[in-house]
Amino acid sequence: MTTSTLPKSRQQLILAVLMVCSLLIWLDNTVLSTTLETLADPVRGLNASPAELQWATGSYTLAFATLMFTAGALGDRFGHRAVLATGLVVFAASSVWAAYAGDAGQLIAARAAMGVGSALIMPANLAILIWTFTGPARSTAIAISSTSAGVGMAVGPVLAGVLLDHFWWGSVFLVNVPVVVVALIGIALLVPNFRSPVARPLDPAGMLLSVTGLAALAYGLIRAGQVAAWGRTDVWAPIVVGLLLLAVFVRVELRSRAPSFDPRLLAQRAFGGGNAALGLLLFAVSAVTFYNAFYLQGARGYSPIEAGLAGLPTALGAIFGAPVGARLVHRWSLRLVAVPALIVAALTMGAYGLFGPATPLVWIEVVLLVQGLSIGMVLGPVTAALISTLPLERAGAGSAVTNTVRQTGSVIGIAVGGTIMSIAYRRAIEPSLDGVPGPVREQARVSAEQARHVATTSHLPALGHAADDAFVHAMHVGAVWIMFVALFGAAVLLLALCAVRKPAGDGGPTADETAPRAGAEDLTAREGAGVGTR
Repeated sequence: MTTSTLPKSRQQLILAVLMVCSLLIWLDNTVLSTTLETLADPVRGLNASPAELQWATGSYTLAFATLMFTAGALGDRFGHRAVLATGLVVFAASSVWAAYAGDAGQLIAARAAMGVGSALIMPANLAILIWTFTGPARSTAIAISSTSAGVGMAVGPVLAGVLLDHFWWGSVFLVNVPVVVVALIGIALLVPNFRSPVARPLDPAGMLLSVTGLAALAYGLIRAGQVAAWGRTDVWAPIVVGLLLLAVFVRVELRSRAPSFDPRLLAQRAFGGGNAALGLLLFAVSAVTFYNAFYLQGARGYSPIEAGLAGLPTALGAIFGAPVGARLVHRWSLRLVAVPALIVAALTMGAYGLFGPATPLVWIEVVLLVQGLSIGMVLGPVTAALISTLPLERAGAGSAVTNTVRQTGSVIGIAVGGTIMSIAYRRAIEPSLDGVPGPVREQARVSAEQARHVATTSHLPALGHAADDAFVHAMHVGAVWIMFVALFGAAVLLLALCAVRKPAGDGGPTADETAPRAGAEDLTAREGAGVGTR
């Protein structure tokens, strides 16, 4: 394959630009969780309902999940620098739209547009990195670039807290604009337009089916939380339609000669089972993160900056967990490290069932730290090891499948987790609404945030306390479900890794025996990479 021969100093500057682009995505992924409680506030935010907040989070992930594999083909056709710059412009413009959204509906649409920008940024970013560096320098560059994820996870919530304490909620989105400007200047001055001489098909049918299928499925799941019933036509019909569309999507991709999303890879026990486990883990992580945002700022009454600082142990744990996991895998095996780590992650999520309004903060911080460490010990090593089980020529397709499955798990996790919380909250708050005036009662049923607000304006302090208790009960119910989902993921991962065996006569390592090789990390970044420049 053809590689670039850029001077070392220019390679390092390009890496810095790419890290800024990656940091942008991770910052945005984390700042919103700190902003959810404010967006739900009728005075300081948009008076958003739980369903609207689910969509504000899920619309971004939905667009990201379903358009990412198409973006790689666009890079092959038009050049990865052009696609990266386009993604940044879309991201910045939609960030401004989100910052000045007049209602929750506009915010949801703006978040979806931000997801489109992220989907264009990610594959192009990885492809440019692969073709900028060669040999051992490539593995080093990938390792350095991956630190932007940890920095974004750590800085995002704290930055959002500072902005929310001093400015209005839209400032958390406006902060993206100067970052994009810096990245665009760097791209224009430094980055060649790497592209493939053989353009891949864009697969519009697959893109349309995946978007509509996931959107319909998410709509039905979220709608169930709004109406607190699963038997209504507007709940089960979208779910059925979504599943049928996704089945058609799989069939279309199976019949395609060059599918953007290759379902055949999931038929391999190790690769398919491992990705299913990661999808279940991301399902659980997204749901428990959604709960945590409302627990810290709502039931605990923390300010945004206090909530951001309280969440730091999770990010720091994830940062240190990945290298610790890699070292342990070198000593033992991936199965003996990743499966117990996923079980521990599941138990920490179930520990939310023990949290209450007066739980000592130190215990919460310990749980969050252990949770971050265990998640970090699973995600990085397992992802790289699974990609390493594929032939070199299938690595790009494998990366597309892995990224799509993980983002899909996040979409469904937000939808299901939020719906469980809404249904459990409504049932718990109902006994406390006897004798409460009709308009107040209806508003209190929507969410704990609405109940606290109306309790303050109506001078009903007992209703505010009841809302806190009802939310904590709902969080406990959700935590149990989330824990079982993550434990099921651990069981799936165990079965998947049992399928990985060292070939007879091969003295080399396998995914079940050692840590992910540096070359395996290279493979994860090949999605959409071209073989030339212009």
